[in-house]
Amino acid sequence: MILFPEFYRRYGPWAIVAGASEGLGQAYAHALAERGLNLVTLGRRAEPLEQDAALIRRRYRVEVRPVALDLAAPDLAEQFDAAIAGLDIGLLVYNAALWIIAEFVDTPLAEHQRMLDVNCRGPLTLVSRIAPQLKQRGRGGIVLMSSLSGFQGSALLATYAATKAFDSVLAESLWNELAPHGVDVLGCVAGAMSTPGFYQVTPQDKQDKAMPMRPELVAREALAALGERSRQPTHIAGWVARLGNALGALMTRRQRTTFFSNMNRTIYGATQQRSKA
Repeated sequence: MILFPEFYRRYGPWAIVAGASEGLGQAYAHALAERGLNLVTLGRRAEPLEQDAALIRRRYRVEVRPVALDLAAPDLAEQFDAAIAGLDIGLLVYNAALWIIAEFVDTPLAEHQRMLDVNCRGPLTLVSRIAPQLKQRGRGGIVLMSSLSGFQGSALLATYAATKAFDSVLAESLWNELAPHGVDVLGCVAGAMSTPGFYQVTPQDKQDKAMPMRPELVAREALAALGERSRQPTHIAGWVARLGNALGALMTRRQRTTFFSNMNRTIYGATQQRSKA
């Protein structure tokens, strides 16, 4: 029995979650399975994908196809085509992201380029493969995860912030282009979340200051916003992130960039940190 028949009709029978090994991607996978959708889960690490796939199958009685791949791989398009071959895809959620918290000049060029690969080339590649199919079938959806850091310059997160600005603008552009064809697109902006990546990079004594949001709540907010025909192209998840953005809107660009950069320095200092891709 499908508990969310309208959601299933618009976005089923198969959904893709990129970056599904843990945290928010894992939360998206469970929220979509709860809605009756079969899943293709993508991530670099096979073991956590396989373990979670087994749990989802038992809990929700849906099909799950876990696929271990590197979203920064040069042949990503070909690997992705093979992963979804023969499936009727109705929804793509691109959650995967790589961030390095460090001064720009202290980060090797290869690391900047990998952030571009995972955060920009990855969603661009997957969307370019999925969007034509959704347009042709006349229904479906795309969710691209972004970040508050992409709304202004952010010291210690310069390249990551720039990639998230790319994701936000891409989502808003696709929202307008694909809406006449029955395809819903949403850019979901989140602040700090209580994910393994957050705890990995954030000093323990500073974690409470970031006021992280539970990933399950972010996923549920995003999926609810996707289904609202009157929605905006960008949804900011959680009251903390919405308040931060509202306060930033009262500032000049210089003030906003300075404020958020100083906040990064207060939480992270000058210690280089790298998230899991």
